[in-house]
Amino acid sequence: MKTEIGIGEKLRQEAAHVLSRLLADEVVIQMKTKSAHWNIEGIDFYEKHVFFANQASEIETVIDSVAERIRHLGKFVPGTLQALMELTHFHEKTPEKNDSQSFMTELLNDHQSLIIKLRGIIIRSNSEFLDQGTADFITMLMQKHEKMAWMLRAHLNN
Repeated sequence: MKTEIGIGEKLRQEAAHVLSRLLADEVVIQMKTKSAHWNIEGIDFYEKHVFFANQASEIETVIDSVAERIRHLGKFVPGTLQALMELTHFHEKTPEKNDSQSFMTELLNDHQSLIIKLRGIIIRSNSEFLDQGTADFITMLMQKHEKMAWMLRAHLNN
């Protein structure tokens, strides 16, 4: 059935592509967070093991919501790791050490990079795609990433 939501086909396609790139970024940052959860070592192991598990769970919820937003626009979601790796702006990187400071620094940098990207998507959603629903959705995601970044930042000894 045809998607009639007040946004033309071309604009919905462009918005869905931007969301697909975001989905890919979310999958990579979630995997990096799971890696931290699995591989953390040190005196603070248990506390950080639980912390990373909680953040990974939050991101899992975000991933599902981004995929659903793409479907709201009447488009299909990229469903293979290969497709997602071609869309992401992140690079897989493993910290040199498996301590909390190394993992948290890497993840904080990723969240901050993603927050900046999300701000751009909000602007594009409003001005180019004429899609207030996606702009509002992305604003909510940005706030979640801002909170996760704050939590990571609060743990770092800088």
